[in-house]
Amino acid sequence: MKPGKLTLTQLAEMKQTGEKIVMVTAYDAPGARLAEEAGIDILLVGDTAAMVVLGHDSTVPVTMDEMLFLTRTVARTVDRPLVVGDMPFGSFNVSDEDAVRNANRFVKEGGADVVKLEGAGPSLQRVAAIVAAGIPVMGHVGLTPQTETMLGGFKTQGRTAARARRLLSDALALEAAGCFAIVLEAVPTPVAARITEALTVPTIGIGAGPDCDGQVLVYHDLLGLTEGRAPRFVKRYAHLADDIRSALQTYRDEVREGAYPAPEHTYAMPDEELAEFSETSVEHADQER
Repeated sequence: MKPGKLTLTQLAEMKQTGEKIVMVTAYDAPGARLAEEAGIDILLVGDTAAMVVLGHDSTVPVTMDEMLFLTRTVARTVDRPLVVGDMPFGSFNVSDEDAVRNANRFVKEGGADVVKLEGAGPSLQRVAAIVAAGIPVMGHVGLTPQTETMLGGFKTQGRTAARARRLLSDALALEAAGCFAIVLEAVPTPVAARITEALTVPTIGIGAGPDCDGQVLVYHDLLGLTEGRAPRFVKRYAHLADDIRSALQTYRDEVREGAYPAPEHTYAMPDEELAEFSETSVEHADQER
C-alpha cells in the first residue's frame, strides 16, 4: 500500500466521528488525478464505464479485461484515495472460485485496493469467500444496475415496509459476511437512515439521502459530461459538455479559416539551414533514404 493511502480503519473512524466520506467514479488518469487533487477519499472504477466511457446501454456488457485496464490506469495515477475495482456482471455470479479468482485479478493486475460487488442473497457467500482470501469487499444494495431487469428497471427500491425490511436485512447480512462498507442506491431517505444507524460499517449513498456516511456520484454526471435526462439524485456541478463542444467548434472553425495554427504555434529553423534545405531537390532527398 502506498504511503499516505486512506485505510479502512480511517474510513471506519470517519463513520464514528461523523466526517462524511466522499467517493466518485474514475476511469482514466486525468480524472483520477483531478479527483485526488480535489481531496476525494475513494475512487470507484465503476462498471458504469460501460455506459459513460464505452458507449453501451447498460453496465452488463463491460468485461473483466476492460475493467482491469481502467483500474490499472486509475491505480497507478493516485496515492491517497482508496481505489475500488467494481466487479462486472459475470465475474462473481457463477461460483466462489470465480469470484475469488477475479477479485485477485483486480488486486494483482489492476492495482485495486479493494473490490465491490452487487447484491446480497447468493452474493453473501461470494463476499465471505473473497474476504477470506484477504481482499476487502464493498457491498451494494438497493438498485443494483447489473440486475435492473429483475428489479423492474431503474427504480427506487425499498418503498414498501416489507421491501425496506429486506434491504435492512440484506445490509446487515453483507456486514456480517465481511463487507467494510456498503453502497445504498436509490433508496428512500428514511430507509437509508435506518440502515446507516444499524450498521457499524460506513454506508455510501447514491440517491439515498443525506444521512448516509458518505456519497458517490458518477464523474461524468456531476461534471455535466453526460447530457439528457439524468436520475433525480444527480446534481450537475458543471456543464463541461457545453464547454467542450464550444471549444471543438471553435477549433474546427479556426482550422478551416486558416487561423490555426498561428505563428506562435509553429517551429522555425535557422536561416542558413533553411536555405540549404530549399536547394534540395526531391530526387536528391529520395537518394538519401
